Amino acid sequence: MMEGHTSTGLQPADWIIIVLYAASTIGLGAWFARRQKSTREYFLGDGQMNWLLIGVSLFATLLSTITYLSTPGEVIGKGPADLVKLLALPFAYVVVGYWLLPVYMRHRVTSAYELLEARLGLSTRLLGVGLFLVLRLVWMSVLVYMAAQAMVVMMRVDEQWIPAIVVATGAVSVIYTSLGGLRAVVITDLLQTILLFGGAALVLIVATIDAGGFGWIPRQWHAQWDEQPLFSFDPSVRITMVGSFLSLFTWMICTAGGDQVSVQRFMSTRDAQAARRSYGTQLTVNALVTLTLGLVGLALLYYYEQHRQLLPDGFSLKKDADDVFPLFIANQLPPGVSGFVVAAMFAAGMSSIDSGVNSITAVVMTDLLDRFNLRPRTERAHVFAARLLALTIGIVVVVGSLYVGRIEGNFFTVTNKTVNLLPPVIFSLFFFALFVPFANAPGVWVGCLLGTATAALIAFSGEIFGYHEFVDPKSGKVLTKLAPVTFQWMGPASLTVNLAAGTLACWIFRRRPRSV
Repeated sequence: MMEGHTSTGLQPADWIIIVLYAASTIGLGAWFARRQKSTREYFLGDGQMNWLLIGVSLFATLLSTITYLSTPGEVIGKGPADLVKLLALPFAYVVVGYWLLPVYMRHRVTSAYELLEARLGLSTRLLGVGLFLVLRLVWMSVLVYMAAQAMVVMMRVDEQWIPAIVVATGAVSVIYTSLGGLRAVVITDLLQTILLFGGAALVLIVATIDAGGFGWIPRQWHAQWDEQPLFSFDPSVRITMVGSFLSLFTWMICTAGGDQVSVQRFMSTRDAQAARRSYGTQLTVNALVTLTLGLVGLALLYYYEQHRQLLPDGFSLKKDADDVFPLFIANQLPPGVSGFVVAAMFAAGMSSIDSGVNSITAVVMTDLLDRFNLRPRTERAHVFAARLLALTIGIVVVVGSLYVGRIEGNFFTVTNKTVNLLPPVIFSLFFFALFVPFANAPGVWVGCLLGTATAALIAFSGEIFGYHEFVDPKSGKVLTKLAPVTFQWMGPASLTVNLAAGTLACWIFRRRPRSV
């Protein structure tokens, strides 16, 4: 059996690859900047963009860092049951592709939230804008922090370097995004997806060669994995297969139907059929990369059980599972190969920043500046204002990411607590506006408030009501902490409460015809 390549961290060849990648993305942004003459081009391309590129961009935008950082660590430390959630993707495709997209694509808008005002008034439109801004700013901050936290492990530096890494990642992303607009974002997302999949595949290949084949595939449930049943009536059980399925299904529907990042991509395609193809591409790439990363987690668990001497002193494969993947990248891959995979790690953070910044800029320009007649006089000035705004948003994200470390939980838990908080609430606004004939603003606001409260109570139930601690009777150490209600139920519960309460409130507040 191979002992595996061991290094002291990233080598000069690795840094050259990383710098070249960062420089190439900035160059692409500058290239596309020369072709932009209007904000429509900046935000939507020409409205005729290739559906395949848009689908890949959707994947890189919505799932890159979550998939790349959390999936191997979750499989290593907790178990692979969460991968069952991928069975939800075909169902999401049918609902989004054949129910939502035909309705949405009849409206050619720059901002999705323009659709809300016509049906439910200005207050609902501004509500949607506000919720989206909070969602995306928190989303990007979480993803940038995750990438930086992984990078300090790979570079073998102290965590005090996290702010510097955050600034570097954010700076490169914001520069090419503010210059090149949606076209630059989509093309760089394609490059980043190739890096994401290629990096994971390289790690899997190296681990398989070391094992002399596929002996790393487990034959039984690993002793360090949590109990992850098909279903449980105990809401504190962290992961169940049914819960994973419902959580992803809800998130996919709500994100496709209410998030500007997704709707903006759909609007950049030619028609509903092209948008449906792009969504199918997103789900296909999602499944392929997620399964690959799940296998990476299994392979690395086996690898380090066979080579425990390669782990730092005091390192636990369960407690420190999120650091296993970055540790392997930095120390067990040959120079050059490490640089390729680290570039993929940077790409994971950048792919979510670029799209988020571009979409937030589109919303602020369309729903606030243009809506209230604050638009610059010339189209050239309008494009300049959009670039300046994108730069400002990027700075806000970098600052916000420095506070993410205060949220309790591993990568997987932190991600779900933050990014699943608002998508069901935002989607509900569109559901009422487009599919409920008697919907009205007061009723929608009631549903929104109760749905948000439900999601927040579940997300932070441990902090609010206290965690259930399981202590090792021999050592007295806390083995694990469970919240009263697991984060898996955030999306399904929030959406259910929102739609039920909102529908009832809309019926109560509906306008009755005056009696003669």
